[in-house]
Amino acid sequence: MTKSLHGRVAIVTGAGRGIGLSIANALSKAGANVVIADSGVSIDGTEPDPTIGHTAAEKIGGSSIAFTEGLTSPTAAKALVDYANDSFGRIDIVVNNAAILRDSFIFKGDPTDWDSVIETNLSAAYYLLAAATPLLRAQSKANKDYRNGRIVNITSTAGFYGNFGQATYASAKAGLLGLTRAVALDMARAGITCNAVAPFATTRVTETIQPANESQAKYKARALRLPADHVATFVTYLCDEKAQHVSGQLFAVRGREVFIFNQPRPKARTVNTETDWSVDTLAVAVDEDLKSSFTALETDLEAFNTEPVI
Repeated sequence: MTKSLHGRVAIVTGAGRGIGLSIANALSKAGANVVIADSGVSIDGTEPDPTIGHTAAEKIGGSSIAFTEGLTSPTAAKALVDYANDSFGRIDIVVNNAAILRDSFIFKGDPTDWDSVIETNLSAAYYLLAAATPLLRAQSKANKDYRNGRIVNITSTAGFYGNFGQATYASAKAGLLGLTRAVALDMARAGITCNAVAPFATTRVTETIQPANESQAKYKARALRLPADHVATFVTYLCDEKAQHVSGQLFAVRGREVFIFNQPRPKARTVNTETDWSVDTLAVAVDEDLKSSFTALETDLEAFNTEPVI
């Protein structure tokens, strides 16, 4: 790999293990200085272990450093940005990857689990970007030739397909797409890009999948064969100068397959030009004009239940 990111500074959250670790390693190999932001919590967000982040930084080597405070507060996010800037003199790349899981059917849900998942998977990403983007913009204004600020949010197909028992996780991951679009628009004039990537890879998340049928069992078996390196390579591309024109997009990476997702836009329309709608006229219009455009009620496990290219 060429050192196309030489001298750049990257913050990667949840980089102590799994996809985050692979991304941090790939960015480091491309020449970036990497801040491993990981408190080392378990998959449900409990039992923090600061050695996870430090071990990852040592494993990656180079000039990698660890930040092991949790990021579920604006204060912690600001501390992370200050730590990166004080250590390396700048910030160029932010990858929001950290996530936890607390699954349950909506009719059995615990509101405290909702709060924890949204706080970690969505609010923390916002806090970090709110703290980092002023510095990214300032760097861009100081150097008109500098157009290399990069933001990548790691989302999930569960956020767009939904999944059984994942109201909290899916909602947070769907929220990341809205955040991605808004930030891409806010940062466009500064030449800073923001994209979202839904990964397919072996992680602690895929290991927790409890198949409800044979097709889901096959999906899990395939997912556990997918290395995270493919996702890391694509994220590195998004951080490269070659991806300067790519922003506000939603991608997925599954092995050697890369998908571009469409984003919600009007697909079909029905209009009553003569009078106000009634329940009866709406019933007819929906069936005749809109029903054929309904989105299938399927999970991402069914939608991607095909053999990946590895």
